[in-house]
Amino acid sequence: MERSLTMELVRVTEAAAVASARWMGFGKKDEADEAATSAMRKVFDTIPMRGTVVIGEGEMDEAPMLYIGERLGLGYLPEVDVAVDPLEGTNIVAKGLWNALSVVAISERGGLLHAPDMYMDKIAVGPRAVGKVDIDAPIEDNLKAVASASGKDIADLVIATLDRPRHNQMIEAVRKAGARIKLIPDGDVAAAVHTGFSDTDVDILLGSGGAPEGVLAAVALKCLGGEIQGRLLPENEEQFQRCIRMGLKDPKQVLRMEDLVKGDDAIFAATGVTDGELLKGVRYQGLTAKTQSVVMRAKTGTIRFIDGTHRLEKKPNLVL
Repeated sequence: MERSLTMELVRVTEAAAVASARWMGFGKKDEADEAATSAMRKVFDTIPMRGTVVIGEGEMDEAPMLYIGERLGLGYLPEVDVAVDPLEGTNIVAKGLWNALSVVAISERGGLLHAPDMYMDKIAVGPRAVGKVDIDAPIEDNLKAVASASGKDIADLVIATLDRPRHNQMIEAVRKAGARIKLIPDGDVAAAVHTGFSDTDVDILLGSGGAPEGVLAAVALKCLGGEIQGRLLPENEEQFQRCIRMGLKDPKQVLRMEDLVKGDDAIFAATGVTDGELLKGVRYQGLTAKTQSVVMRAKTGTIRFIDGTHRLEKKPNLVL
């Protein structure tokens, strides 16, 4: 893939963040998501690539979402798989909470798992704990392994998980083992990414969340040198058969990094919509918007934080 695509993807997430942040606190998650999606599509159509959405927001008849199979870019090489979440944390924006992001990831064609829209059980860790965890191991064993790899006591660990009733038993097991829990309302891509940065104070992501978000998190962690393991959780026969149709011979197998993101090259970009531990949210000052983004490339291991100042009167269509 072309090196220049790293900066092009930041333009995409910046535009989506600027468009959706206007809806923060209004209680209108669908309007915020549609604003992010529309802005993202506009910028994608200016990028020199031939992209196909493999992780999107629905099927073709669900426009204006960026649907699975949609073609993006100007239509010439390089040819890439595209995973998008224009607004990761729609409820977060609606309520004015923390850690909403606009997220994009790409890989070489055929590099990303075509994850169906269902739940996935996940465990994610940063670089120091790679190879030390097992999604099938008891929680206490994984906590001990991560603590040892990180040079910490179990009591020092912070485990992030979505605040859902389905996680109550797991949460109690973590607390019983002596570790601390950070309950998040939405946005487990952000939580997975946080495991790769020591200053965010998140050591492990545990629990079930969206499978598409699991692939996005895998791209980020591949760039960061971290690890995620997952297992799809089809809830009925229809979902089970959809996994089969999407190329998963055993929908209940453990999915490892090489299953989620193939090859040695992938790019991940995210822009803060609301404030978070890693990125600041969008700041509006009259006709100016300020953004903070991170972009990472797996092939080189390069991580860039980018502060942007955007003169909105010069680019009213948000092609930033």
